[in-house]
Amino acid sequence: MGQLDGRVAIVTGAGAGIGREHALLMAAEGARIVVNDMRGAQDTVDEIIAAGGAAVAVEGSVADLSVGEKLTEVAVSAFGDLHSVVNNAGIIRDATLWNMTEDEFDSVVAVHLKGAFSVTRAAAIHWREQTKAGNQAVRTIVNTSSGSGLHGNFGQWNYSASKAGLAIQVVNASRELERFGVKANAIAPVARTEPVKATPGIKDLVGEPVDAAVFDRYNPANCSPLVAYLSSEKCAFNGQVFGVYGGYVGLYSGYSIAAEVRDDRQWSVSELVDLLGADSFPKSVETRRAGIPKIEGETK
Repeated sequence: MGQLDGRVAIVTGAGAGIGREHALLMAAEGARIVVNDMRGAQDTVDEIIAAGGAAVAVEGSVADLSVGEKLTEVAVSAFGDLHSVVNNAGIIRDATLWNMTEDEFDSVVAVHLKGAFSVTRAAAIHWREQTKAGNQAVRTIVNTSSGSGLHGNFGQWNYSASKAGLAIQVVNASRELERFGVKANAIAPVARTEPVKATPGIKDLVGEPVDAAVFDRYNPANCSPLVAYLSSEKCAFNGQVFGVYGGYVGLYSGYSIAAEVRDDRQWSVSELVDLLGADSFPKSVETRRAGIPKIEGETK
């Protein structure tokens, strides 16, 4: 018995790299897979079928809403339903801000952000209709974010912004789609993929293994068990982001207020100059009022 027996999943960007590994493992765990990519999707499908699994290919860019719609249509027509969406499709077009072209910005945002919108919107419409018809099920979304989107990275204005957006999308999805039985989460993987190997400053870190006897922490396959878990009926999380690589899984805590100043009035600029200096701003969450000089005429 696999952890995904009876489930139907869409995996985008699954013609190669980390998406291919997700599709192969999820199929091995019993899921029937709709494999999407611009190219190579059928190769992944052939590999799944050769291993005894079930899969169909849909080629095309998820930035095209008709492709997003087709993925759900094919899942339902081929396998009877849809339970899981893995939004993994992505491209990189790195450049410093002053050198980045409009096309380099737009194309990356289109594939990552619009692509996830395209696929998830079609799935959500199907899930909403199923819920209205009384067909209850555990449904899941897994977005592929990135450390670049959560921490930033030089030369990736387009990619970092897109990956940050993919993280917050699952927070929104966890609120909008929970009524339809949907759990939405994201991963920020570190793995040896072609786009990562092309990224300055990272390609040396994830270089090819030199010793087969040593655990290859940057093998893309290492990230797939977490994706399979987040796509399963046993997933216990909703609206969360995980870091994953090698044998490591970490849960992000999200944005939170780390320090604050507060009063029931508008601050003056001069007060903020004093309060928000590097040496005076609180280093932990606390409320500051004591010791602040009164503004002339102030009665508090």
